Amino acid sequence: MSSKRKSIGVIINPIAGLGGRVGLKGSDGPEIVEKALAMGAEPESSIRTGYALAQLKAIKEEVDFYTYGGDMGEHQLEELGFEAKVVGWPEGERTTAEDTMKAAKAMKEAEVDLILFAGGDGTARNIYEAIGDSVPVVGIPAGVKIHSAVYATNARNAGLAAKDYLEGNAEGFKLSEVMDIDEEIFRQGRLSAKLYGYLQIPEAGNRMQNTKSSAPSEHEELMGVVDHIVSRMEEDTLYIIGPGSTTRAIMEAMDLEGSLLGVDLVKNGELVDSDVSEKAIWDQIQRSGGNVKIIVTIIGGQGNLFGRGNQQISPRVIRYVGKKNIIVAATGSKLLSLQGEALLVDTGDEALDEELSGYIEVVKGYAFTASYPVTN
Repeated sequence: MSSKRKSIGVIINPIAGLGGRVGLKGSDGPEIVEKALAMGAEPESSIRTGYALAQLKAIKEEVDFYTYGGDMGEHQLEELGFEAKVVGWPEGERTTAEDTMKAAKAMKEAEVDLILFAGGDGTARNIYEAIGDSVPVVGIPAGVKIHSAVYATNARNAGLAAKDYLEGNAEGFKLSEVMDIDEEIFRQGRLSAKLYGYLQIPEAGNRMQNTKSSAPSEHEELMGVVDHIVSRMEEDTLYIIGPGSTTRAIMEAMDLEGSLLGVDLVKNGELVDSDVSEKAIWDQIQRSGGNVKIIVTIIGGQGNLFGRGNQQISPRVIRYVGKKNIIVAATGSKLLSLQGEALLVDTGDEALDEELSGYIEVVKGYAFTASYPVTN
């Protein structure tokens, strides 16, 4: 540890990711938050923050912690045994973007060395709008949309990246993109992402994720992947098909009207349900009583299998299905965009992430599969 005592500010967006499990594709806006809660959504950002803070326990006596009141950090830090100075409190029962911005400004005024925050792209955007690149940050991924490169690959790595910085082991800093999408357009099945600016993050190697790549795959390559999967689909098996252009092509090959950005259910060549919530998936699994498989693709440039835009496929669903029944579809172009990095899982359940780590078969073309490394 450096001789100069370091300080860190902790900000939690407690409503981040609420819409994920229930299929709302985001949590921007009070109406969406209330709808998500009415549908049974449960907050996860505090849990993920706990995973990150666990990596800092060994140095907690050597670092000054600052946070915001209530569910924006105070409660979680107290529960985990961290002493922290509270620099402000949210104004209402439900936190807002304005609360996040005020928290970031308060951390800047407290002259913290680093801000560790939990949320999604909207949270990163709020922090950028509040303080620009004046304070280094590390994002704990807890939202539905994680296009921004200011987030670690998972909560544990967020904590480790912060620890590296606080102990003086970071290699330096860099500016990383803050991206966000229009959720209303997103819910209509179209993706419109915009660059809002840059936040400063510590150089932390592969602990931090890349910006999402959207480079198109070659048509023949994609069709080979689609033909391989569709020709091998089994009777009386429920297929949980995740979002993405690759999986959308699978639906189109079966003449089914799926949802580009949602999760669809297919059985015996027929659409069982479209754009489903986690609960709807679980209920259908219980009703079907037969074989169940998951078909997912990866996010180009990032390599995420679970935990980015497909939170409806929850830990209990994945455990029920089992790793051997997960079908990963990805063209060679998508895999090349990872530049040799492993595929990533960030389900919010660390034990499950560990179980999924190792190697998994990826369908790259017709009768062409490859074993690819997976890490958490």
